[in-house]
Amino acid sequence: MLYPKIFRQLEKVRWNMADDVPWDTFDPALLSDEQARTIKMNAITEWSALPATEMFLRDNRHDSDFSAFMSVWFYEEQKHSLVLMEYLRRFRPDLLPTEEELHAVRFEFDPAPYLETLTLHFCGELRLTQWYQCAAEWHTEPVIQHIYRLLSHDEARHGGAYLRYMQQAIEKLGDDARRAFAKVGVLMASAGRTGQALHPTNLHVSKSLFPNDTVQSRLPDPAWLEHWLDQQIRFDRDWEGKVVGSILKKLSTLLGENFDTVQSLNRYRKTLNAAVAPVVPAAVAGTPAPA
Repeated sequence: MLYPKIFRQLEKVRWNMADDVPWDTFDPALLSDEQARTIKMNAITEWSALPATEMFLRDNRHDSDFSAFMSVWFYEEQKHSLVLMEYLRRFRPDLLPTEEELHAVRFEFDPAPYLETLTLHFCGELRLTQWYQCAAEWHTEPVIQHIYRLLSHDEARHGGAYLRYMQQAIEKLGDDARRAFAKVGVLMASAGRTGQALHPTNLHVSKSLFPNDTVQSRLPDPAWLEHWLDQQIRFDRDWEGKVVGSILKKLSTLLGENFDTVQSLNRYRKTLNAAVAPVVPAAVAGTPAPA
């Protein structure tokens, strides 16, 4: 089991909201209204760890080890929402999310293949690592800068934990796991080409609720994420390159290959798929179906 080891490792580096955030260094002159509003949106987005955890527990009933790890992931992700709300409670109480605004992002996700979902969230953690580091540099108020760096480091550790469960899946399932990881890896490393902010909170997850079936669509300002990335923290091509490079590097180690581009990962994916494709005899391949 991985859970006991990961629990001990994360326990050693866990930060304390009361002692490890320098609340007394707050400088009101360095926090703009624009910046404060983005903190509210981030706090609500982080609250969506609640429905994500419900999804993980439902779709991983076969895996008690991973499900137990959710207790750690859920706790730390909800603490992200809590520390952002605590910041607002202390310094901008007028922007504190309401219980209704938080509850709006709790909805049921459709069942999905658990290996693909694992990979989505692994890549999502790598992306959040960079988003929050970029946000820390954009903000000018020292307390919120410190908080975003704490969150960034947590997301990086979560990505490392997910990677260990991916390795375990390869040991158990072999190429079935590799195909799932390569498939989603190509998708999540292609945000630069698609122009979309590819993260689990911005993907459609419930057919019956479409188009209001993404976490971002249920925020008070559904257009917030794109504006935050493009116009506020300015998560540009260089930052996106860090995300893609991290995904490719981690998957290279995991899959035992050297993926220097998304295209090389996609070629690997196609090779895996070809290995299981049915072989059609040449003499039959061009024969029309009987009338």
